[in-house]
Amino acid sequence: QVFTFNTVEIKVQPSVKVKNGAPMSIVCHADISKSTDFQLKHNFTIFKDGKLVFMTVSDKQDAQYEISMARSSDTGEYECTVEAGGKTKSSNSLHVWVTGMTKPILTAEKKEVLEGEVVKLRCELPEEVPPLHFFFRKIKMNSTPKEKHVFEPYRNFSVVEFSVEEGDNILQFDCFGRRNVKLEFESSVHSNKTLVTVREPFIKPTLNAKPSSNVTEGDRIQFECSTVVARMRGIEIILQKNKTILNSVRDERLLKYSAVATLEDSGEYLCKVEQGRASKTTKLNVVVSELFPKPILAASMSKLDENKELTLNCSISVFRKANFSILRKNSNGDVWLTNSRNLTMRVNVNDTGSYICKAEVKGIVKESKPVRINVYAPVSKPTLSVVSGLPEVVLGKPLRLICHSVMGTPPITFTFYKGNEVKKRVTNDTYATFLDENIRQNDKRGYKCDARNNHSSGMKTSNILNITVIVPIRNASFGSIPYGEVEDGSETAFLCSVKEGSWPIHFRIFRKTDREVLVFEKSENADRVIWHKKTMNRQDTGTYYCMASNKANVDVKSHPITISVILAAWQKGVIATFVLIPIAGAVTLTLWWFLCKKKKGNECSALATNLTSEKLTRQHNDGDYYSG
Repeated sequence: QVFTFNTVEIKVQPSVKVKNGAPMSIVCHADISKSTDFQLKHNFTIFKDGKLVFMTVSDKQDAQYEISMARSSDTGEYECTVEAGGKTKSSNSLHVWVTGMTKPILTAEKKEVLEGEVVKLRCELPEEVPPLHFFFRKIKMNSTPKEKHVFEPYRNFSVVEFSVEEGDNILQFDCFGRRNVKLEFESSVHSNKTLVTVREPFIKPTLNAKPSSNVTEGDRIQFECSTVVARMRGIEIILQKNKTILNSVRDERLLKYSAVATLEDSGEYLCKVEQGRASKTTKLNVVVSELFPKPILAASMSKLDENKELTLNCSISVFRKANFSILRKNSNGDVWLTNSRNLTMRVNVNDTGSYICKAEVKGIVKESKPVRINVYAPVSKPTLSVVSGLPEVVLGKPLRLICHSVMGTPPITFTFYKGNEVKKRVTNDTYATFLDENIRQNDKRGYKCDARNNHSSGMKTSNILNITVIVPIRNASFGSIPYGEVEDGSETAFLCSVKEGSWPIHFRIFRKTDREVLVFEKSENADRVIWHKKTMNRQDTGTYYCMASNKANVDVKSHPITISVILAAWQKGVIATFVLIPIAGAVTLTLWWFLCKKKKGNECSALATNLTSEKLTRQHNDGDYYSG
């Protein structure tokens, strides 16, 4: 009895898309080939989304899973597995979509609420399987519904809260659900509408202004804000203007606020009543008419020299009866000057500042725009100097000058000149600086500056400042006489010179053997220096060089020369006397002895004795001859 599975197939009747509530059948068919006609038991298993939903054993090659009323929860991936005679085979998966979701059920926690409270709603899709999307709607007459969306990944219901606002009276709520099937969204029908009645905890407040909402500056205006409240506890009344709280009361039905009206009090006032989350407002527009215009302060002049006379006058157009005062502005408080509309005074520098006048009518005080008065002291003769101190500059370096006036009211305008050429103008308080980066070696032009401010005395000019241009050292040379070899004990002259450089020049001569030694230094108002070394000795042998510097603070080093100290001529003679003459005498005596050996021995002996005893003390005659 041999058999084999050809295929296992799964299908849906009537189709893979089934309407919600309609009957549905999942059919599993096994196509088997047998060697003979024999009975075979088939174990059919049907899975939905990997979970077992149906199982049966049959002699037939078909099995059917019946669903009398299909629901959304039956949507999913179906697969069939058949086992027979120890062999197993599975079908491909088949997606079944039960279209149409069940109608959601909406319930409200309360049927009646107060303004400021919340309505808690619960929406449920009883036969649906999460994940699900829930949409809640708050429906109010003659307005667009407000909607809230909640995603529920693990349950088939959701809960939300809607706040009850001012003006809500009869509210309706509903909900609907939505699910995602194979990247397609499917929505349910809307739930039943749930009705919620809203009661007011208090009525909209009443805001009044007395005597009227149209008043004149100086009049007293009083605001009254009131409401009718069901429960006094927690009630609060607030009066605002431009978001600024003017007054407030708690646990009371009436708020009062009064003030003397000014132009700034014109505008919109808001009365707000709050209790819990509930809030209601009422607005009132108030117009304050001008009693008199702002005063105008006039000055005889705004810029004047010290010790001059200044007159200030305060006035109001088409209005004369007022209390006037004139003051000077100050950071620590305005300084009172007079209780009159006119002020005349002789000014000094300390009177510089801003002045105002004030006018008072019926308790209303108005202030003029400030008038700026500048009092000037004359500038003193400026001083011009070099920032670094000394009136000198190194060629190639910039020169920074400072012009300073000890006296004078700022701002002061400083002008710099090089010769008669204007180089720079600067406006500052007491000083100004100038940088000259074009310094030349033979530039003979002097510098000066002048200073002036708004004082009528005019300009003051500094003394002329002449600058010394320091030329740096260039090309140091070094030599000696004699050069190279010098006799011991003799005099040697060393010469150090420079090709260019401003005087005085500081010269230094160094000797270098195993270490460097400063042997001579001197400052000269010349481009060279000579050092006479009276007596040279063997220790003076070495390498010599010189260095030159001036106020430019740049050391310039010459090429080195080598000096060797050798023996003098008389020293060589002494060496010859004590070394060469004894050698010559010994050679002569030896020769004489050899010649005498050829004569008689006594003569030689006697002559030898005489020669030794006389020690060559007698004077030589022209005819004497000494061998050797």
